[in-house]
Amino acid sequence: MTIPSASEPEPTARSARERRQRARLSRTPSERAIVFTLALTGLTAAVMQTLVTPITPELPRLLDTSSSNATWVLTATLLAAAITTPISGRLGDMFGKRRITLLLLAITVVGSVVCALAHDVTVLVAGRALQGVGLGVIALGISILRDVLHAKSLGKAVALVSSTLGIGGALGLPVAAFIADTFDWHVLFWMATALSAIAFALVFWIVPVSTLRTGGSFDVVGAIGFGVGLVAILLAVSKGSEWGWGSLTTIGLLVGGVIVLLVWGVYELRAKNPLVDLRIAARRPVLLTNLASITVGFAYFASVAVLPQLLEAPTTTGVGLGQTLFIASLCLMPSGIVMFFLSPVAARLSASRGPRTSLVLGSLIIAAGYVVAVGLMTEVWHAVLVATAVGFGVGFAYAAMPTLIMHAVPASETAAANGFNSVMRTLGSTVAAAVIGVILTSNVVVSEGRAIPTAGAFQLSFGLAAAVALAGAVLALFLPRRETVYKTVSIPVVPEQS
Repeated sequence: MTIPSASEPEPTARSARERRQRARLSRTPSERAIVFTLALTGLTAAVMQTLVTPITPELPRLLDTSSSNATWVLTATLLAAAITTPISGRLGDMFGKRRITLLLLAITVVGSVVCALAHDVTVLVAGRALQGVGLGVIALGISILRDVLHAKSLGKAVALVSSTLGIGGALGLPVAAFIADTFDWHVLFWMATALSAIAFALVFWIVPVSTLRTGGSFDVVGAIGFGVGLVAILLAVSKGSEWGWGSLTTIGLLVGGVIVLLVWGVYELRAKNPLVDLRIAARRPVLLTNLASITVGFAYFASVAVLPQLLEAPTTTGVGLGQTLFIASLCLMPSGIVMFFLSPVAARLSASRGPRTSLVLGSLIIAAGYVVAVGLMTEVWHAVLVATAVGFGVGFAYAAMPTLIMHAVPASETAAANGFNSVMRTLGSTVAAAVIGVILTSNVVVSEGRAIPTAGAFQLSFGLAAAVALAGAVLALFLPRRETVYKTVSIPVVPEQS
């Protein structure tokens, strides 16, 4: 029998763990399985946004609270996503994107369980905030694709995962409406728990570990400053119509938020390891892409905000189409279906003509769809047509924006840059919610005791969305035709043999 010498230590738990990690790194997972897993993860995160839409009007009664308190169920998710997405992106670049993705999914599971057990507004708002944290997995998923896929497969995969934000919202709404109409509202959150747990398991077993890491330490001061400034601005924008746009609270939050972000910018430029590298963010391709992302986020959310109200408004006003929430949500489904099937087409266009072309084309299609909507809004099929046109345009734009960002930043900063780009989309959606809300509530007629937006309010909303989308196309035209493309990856996966 051989006796180990003193110089040959017995295997430890650490060495066993290292062997398992090496085994995971050495295997070659299926590219299709990776893309499917990350797309499902993105869909799961996107569904969290529209999950409570069917029960929003009933929340004050269900939770025995005021309407103003109930709106925090939506606002908390938005704020949590906006704050944590760039932070999780930076952490992903530093400590591993797969690891942070798993952490976010675990937080989403916890948040879903909290919501499923909630019976008062405070607990539900806390759970929804935790669900909002999980929305960062979309940006991380796109960044993982850059690390682990072969270059020739990357474009289609990025287009698909990026579009899940729209697909999940469009497809998740009718499912949520059906569940809310058929079962107790808590079932919605048990469904969210199951989806998040499945996504966690698939990411754990299928997605390989990315070995690409950035050095340095995490910018805690920068993260706090960014969060405080952004929360102040988003709160003012999202609650301005409720608090009053001229109120001291709204103005104070707006001015204070801007000042905090200006100071934060100065600090970030001097920080050794900034949360967001503003020098890279100021590059023309990154800056213009982020600005265009605001316009796309605005234009997409306009359809989500306006079309359901048009479809559900009573016919007695001569404007509404008198449909139920479930039917209205079905009318929006073509938008998500179009995004899904269009993603490979958009990827091919970006590969052949450049992502700039896809972004310009997508913005122009969105604008054209809203121009048509100004004159066609009297039949259900008109709303379906507009939703489909917007889906076409958003599909092209969403496929292009992450690719433009990845072409303009080094691989070591992909997750942080994509996370910041996601915040720009969220900012656009928030502004759209505030502006469209003001338009639709300021121009109303009373029917059966309800204030219903007028035809002019709907037309003005559609016209504004068209103008914003057109502005996005103009911004995209100023993107450089040729970019410096960073090709560094950490685990180039061998393509599957046909």
